[in-house]
Amino acid sequence: MSEHPARIIEKFDPEFIKLVENISEFILSEGALSKKIKLLIAMALDASHRAVGGVKALAREAMEAGATKEEIMEALRVAQLVSGVGSIYSVAQALKELF
Repeated sequence: MSEHPARIIEKFDPEFIKLVENISEFILSEGALSKKIKLLIAMALDASHRAVGGVKALAREAMEAGATKEEIMEALRVAQLVSGVGSIYSVAQALKELF
């Protein structure tokens, strides 16, 4: 996983950043849903929230977990369905940097 975007917080509150990292590892671990699927869900949620950096980072992680470009695009279609065309601009910016 690339450096957590909240890493700067570690300077001021190292215990808090450990908690954030631990919960992410717990939530994104293999379970009833595979890590890949969980990352695709998280990526679609970030797209819905127009978080370009999150879309890019989570798409990269999803690919490392075995996701194809087609699976990434399909998950991003779901984000557009739920949150509208505004998510497309975030997705386009993230994909331009990623692919």
